[in-house]
Amino acid sequence: MHLGFATIKMTHPLRQHIEEIISLTDKEFDFVLSHFEQIKRRKHQYIVQEGEIVNKEYWIIKGCLKSYFIDHTGKEHILQFGMENWWITDYESFVKQTKSKTSIDCIEDSELLYITFENREKLTAKMHKMERFWAKKSKIGRIALQNRILSLLKNSSKERYELLLEHYPKLFQRVPKKMIAAYLGVSRETLSRLNS
Repeated sequence: MHLGFATIKMTHPLRQHIEEIISLTDKEFDFVLSHFEQIKRRKHQYIVQEGEIVNKEYWIIKGCLKSYFIDHTGKEHILQFGMENWWITDYESFVKQTKSKTSIDCIEDSELLYITFENREKLTAKMHKMERFWAKKSKIGRIALQNRILSLLKNSSKERYELLLEHYPKLFQRVPKKMIAAYLGVSRETLSRLNS
């Protein structure tokens, strides 16, 4: 019985994700996990709404989400998609405790773990390994953001489409075409031409 429990802990998806960067003992992982809560959300449910102060950072166990804003004309602009093993929140609101500039909702039924701002601060204060983990994840996130900005500034819509398809082919099976268009900054008609 104990062996089965140990096996479950060893294969917990969050532990596997964290151990891509740092190693954890069973006791350390139990301590880390004690700072998280698990929730389920249905397709179209929000986890963040524009204008609220965000106190949670989410890790996606299962599902697909989008982070976006609506401009003054009513047009949707998608900043980020999130799939399994990805972190998502409105980071400015989370870190500065200011009003969110984005909304995040579920494209599919989703299972998430979240950690509150307070719990993350407590965890990193008590466990420097996790401070290192989040520092590395933050750097990886900044690189991804820089690459996205560079792609928007220097690549044609066709090149942006091909890069997205190359890096995230599963996204195209899970996300409606109008959302892909909103992420790439093109019209649905342009996307149809790129897709043909």
